Amino acid sequence: MRKFGIAILSIFLTISVASAQQRATDSAAMANLPKHTLDKIAGVVGSSIILQSDIELSYANYLAQGGAPNPAVKCQVIQGLISQKILAQQAIIDSIDVKDDEVDNEVDRRMRTMEQRAGGQDKLEQFLGRSVIQYKDEVRPDIREGMVADKMKQKITDKLNVTPEDVQKYYNAIPKDSLPSFNKEVEVGEIVFQPKLTKEEKEAYKQKAEDLRNRVKNGEDFGTLARLYSQDPVSAAEGGDVGFADRNTFVKEFTAWAFKLKAGEISPVFETEYGFHFLQVIERRGEQVHVRHILVIPAVTSASLDRSKVKADSIYTLIIKNKSINFSSAATYYSDNKDTKYNGGMMMNADNVQNRSTFIPSDKLDPQVALVIDTMKVGEISKPQIFTGQDGKKTYKILFLKSVTDAHKANLTQDFPKIKEAAYNDKINRTISEWFEKRRKETFIKIDPEYQGCPQVKGWATPAIVTADVK
Repeated sequence: MRKFGIAILSIFLTISVASAQQRATDSAAMANLPKHTLDKIAGVVGSSIILQSDIELSYANYLAQGGAPNPAVKCQVIQGLISQKILAQQAIIDSIDVKDDEVDNEVDRRMRTMEQRAGGQDKLEQFLGRSVIQYKDEVRPDIREGMVADKMKQKITDKLNVTPEDVQKYYNAIPKDSLPSFNKEVEVGEIVFQPKLTKEEKEAYKQKAEDLRNRVKNGEDFGTLARLYSQDPVSAAEGGDVGFADRNTFVKEFTAWAFKLKAGEISPVFETEYGFHFLQVIERRGEQVHVRHILVIPAVTSASLDRSKVKADSIYTLIIKNKSINFSSAATYYSDNKDTKYNGGMMMNADNVQNRSTFIPSDKLDPQVALVIDTMKVGEISKPQIFTGQDGKKTYKILFLKSVTDAHKANLTQDFPKIKEAAYNDKINRTISEWFEKRRKETFIKIDPEYQGCPQVKGWATPAIVTADVK
């Protein structure tokens, strides 16, 4: 909602990504940029210090991501690091912490990403000039601090809300010539019919998974086979490794085997909604398990596609001709899309899922869906039609056009949810700003002369030592 004039305070732009050091460690090494710098203390925040190397590494990360050379970026970096440390120190006072398992999971996630970019653990260690284990130990405190700072921010704002009066006041304060224009928006429902294979049609794919499992049992490398044959688009490149996760991460069949086996054991081939898997447990830490798996996805047959069309036609008849069920109930009972079926079939705005908005800008719709609803009237339900997903899979869908809102200037009548969200974000920003300003003035801050001229941190240093060098 930046068009409403909400400016997220720059002092929190870098904090929101947890830590400048953390962002840097992920990609600076990958870019093969300089990793060593003559260190000095660039700042002191309470009992914590900020090293020049922290700032340089973050700047290297900025360059690695395609940013144009701009030394002023270092001012934003030190601003974010000071802010993070103030938050983290207050978190200690308020007894806010993160669990070791949470930190371990985040460290492991970052290392998997880095290994992927580097092309494997051996190459990563060459980049880092140290073992992965050593590197994990070095970055773990920084990652923990960033996570703690994020939790502190959540505590500051978790009880905030806005009343209708707040929304009205916020809207009235917006200059009328600054009100944004919204594009055409629609509310669209769907009932999805995915082709389902018979047991006989699945057999060849189950056997392929069995053959791969036997190859692993006979001594072939699990990771190599996963990279070559697994059809999991996320984990295949990682040798099937999905990292640490809890019982709520996976579908129930996967969870059952992941938490049943001991480290090193390999499961039988089992089926989930995604296809046929087998997995190996790598490590178990309490209620966290580290596994890798190989997935074989059965291909849709023309016969299964024909069956899904027959089912779609029959449900369409129940809704339109027999009128024995309404669209919302039919979606709940018959749709194969779990993301929409429990919402009466209504699609969600992907850019506003947090507020569960069903109003979708027409230019954000799947082009195939947009093509169909352009021919429909509000309240109309389409005949079943075939759609092709980004993954190439074909499904049949029945669409429902619930509402259409034409392009217009923002107003409370049509756009109350959006304006409420903007008012809420504005209140969050003001609350954080006020909290930070108070804590900053109460915190001992010392800034190296090199950064005292940065506009982002001007006046932040404790007055008695503004001109003093940091030793």
